[in-house]
Amino acid sequence: MSKIPVSAGIVVYNGAQEALCAARSIVQATHDVDLQLYLIDNASPDGSGRCLAQAAPALGAHALCLEQNIGFGSGHNTLIPMLDSRYHAVVNPDITLTEDSISMLCHWLEQHPDVVMVTPRLHFPDGKEQFTAKQIPSFLALLSRQLPLFFLRGIERKYLMLDRDLTAAQEIDFCTGCFFVIRTEVFRRMGGFDEGYFMYVEDADITRKAQAYGKVMYVPLTAVTHAWHRDTRKQWRSFWMQVRSMLRYWRKWGFRLW
Repeated sequence: MSKIPVSAGIVVYNGAQEALCAARSIVQATHDVDLQLYLIDNASPDGSGRCLAQAAPALGAHALCLEQNIGFGSGHNTLIPMLDSRYHAVVNPDITLTEDSISMLCHWLEQHPDVVMVTPRLHFPDGKEQFTAKQIPSFLALLSRQLPLFFLRGIERKYLMLDRDLTAAQEIDFCTGCFFVIRTEVFRRMGGFDEGYFMYVEDADITRKAQAYGKVMYVPLTAVTHAWHRDTRKQWRSFWMQVRSMLRYWRKWGFRLW
């Protein structure tokens, strides 16, 4: 029996070595699908594009070097005309696979035709759980993620669905963009990510778009490691970029206070 055709893309802006570690882990871990891996460099000023182009053939991957930094979602969208797969994985460069997570999620999707998009459990490198199953983002939920104020803890718990049994598959409203698998035809039909977002919240937006085609699910049958650099907590410029992206999201989908 032929294997399921699957594609995966990693968008890179500086830090080619981290992205190559992610790519190697994907190639080494993925066995039960027919995988085509793409590395997209967003005009990195540190020479990452050249590094990726040199390393890609040994990984059996394709490298695309863009002429300008067009942002996270737009970078992933450059793959749409090239994809000839049944499922497509969107992967951050700070992801590490320690098991065949992509194959497991694709086979799970094969068994659940009403689901169009899935994300697994995520762990920090030290093994600590990352809570990535989320509800629709609200103003106070965003604030709770930036400011550790005691009166926001309940809102954050609800936003992260910590009142649910996260050992079981759950339908979610916000699928993290650091690692998800989507039906390629749905990705193509919706036009991929909204390119009006340069960075941040485009994953919440694409989740809402995907829900027009079927369910979006958190599926904890497998886990991947995510370094999660959290630039928005380190740099005010990144935080304000996230705020602008949230404003775009709320204009499209409606404002929620909590």
